[in-house]
Amino acid sequence: MKARYALQALIFLAERSPVAIPIAVIAEGSNAPRKFLEAILLELKMDGLLTSRMGRSGGYELARPPHGISVADVLRCLDGPLALAPCAARNSTRTCPGCVDLHTCAIRPSLTAARSAVAEVLENRTIADLAKVPGALEEFS
Repeated sequence: MKARYALQALIFLAERSPVAIPIAVIAEGSNAPRKFLEAILLELKMDGLLTSRMGRSGGYELARPPHGISVADVLRCLDGPLALAPCAARNSTRTCPGCVDLHTCAIRPSLTAARSAVAEVLENRTIADLAKVPGALEEFS
């Protein structure tokens, strides 16, 4: 749900960009619990996907244009690497627990292929794409 709420909030912000939107309005507009969303938006801000302003006209806004934020960017920020196992992550040199050798592992090629396929889809789908497609988040359920 964390990623879903984040994507819904980013779509909401993209549709109103470049205006700063208060957290209460974002929570209501993206159907997310406010307290949970506050923590999510803070993570997105710390990762450089959002900016915030204090004061009367304050709130959150996208740090980059909607077409410059991929779904993969959001998922990596909140959940870490897209890979199913440490050995399959991009530029990985770590073995999985119980694995002796990264280079002779019979499972790693399949996990790496899966990561590449998932990354191909998620890196090429942006917040701008989702904002234009009604019901696009159902694809990720």
